[in-house]
Amino acid sequence: MIGFYDYTVWLTYFSLLSGSLGIIVCLKGSGHPFIGIFFLMFSGLCDTFDGKVARTKKDRTPAMRTYGIQIDSLSDLVAFGVLPPCIGTAMLRLSSRLTDIPRLVKSAEGDRIVYPVLLAMICLFYVLAAMIRLAYFNVMEEERQHTESGGRKEYLGLPVTSAALIFPSVLLFQYATAADLTLLYFGVMLATAVLFITPFRVPKPGIKGIVFMVGIGFAEFVLLLIRFGFGKR
Repeated sequence: MIGFYDYTVWLTYFSLLSGSLGIIVCLKGSGHPFIGIFFLMFSGLCDTFDGKVARTKKDRTPAMRTYGIQIDSLSDLVAFGVLPPCIGTAMLRLSSRLTDIPRLVKSAEGDRIVYPVLLAMICLFYVLAAMIRLAYFNVMEEERQHTESGGRKEYLGLPVTSAALIFPSVLLFQYATAADLTLLYFGVMLATAVLFITPFRVPKPGIKGIVFMVGIGFAEFVLLLIRFGFGKR
């Protein structure tokens, strides 16, 4: 079979499968966005450690290293570039608030369409911005490795993987208030997409930073699990 299958790529494969399953769950007729968010967080956990696991293998060939970089970005596009809009789409499908918003244009059948179209445009822009961010990172990282040795010290633009912490926070806030925060979710998605392609510098987290982010993610996971499992009892 073509491809590589040693332990250095397993976490990336798991991240991709988790993100894909989250998309399927969210787009099903009965799919729930709060289930999709758990798959997003699991993908984020896998992505946090996949590079570190890969670097433990000392005899990786250049082809294996390049392959790992490529599948990491492809997996990130699915898990952090496509899944968050699908979660928002599931929220929109289950939201009752949007049906009460006055619309500017009606279709021939009388269905109000303007706001759903605008929100769909935000989803498309988010996916596009995520892809641009990931492709640009790959190109610049390849150029950097030709002139510098060692690991990268900072990122340019917001890393796409930050979606694994940003969107669970919005849904956790949704549980803390009686208001419907569907529109807020899409607003955060738009702002996040802009930050993906905005050229500001973000320091690459060290061990303490990674531990801190994993701690935040774990706390979000536990709180969401508690609220999802017992919030309606």
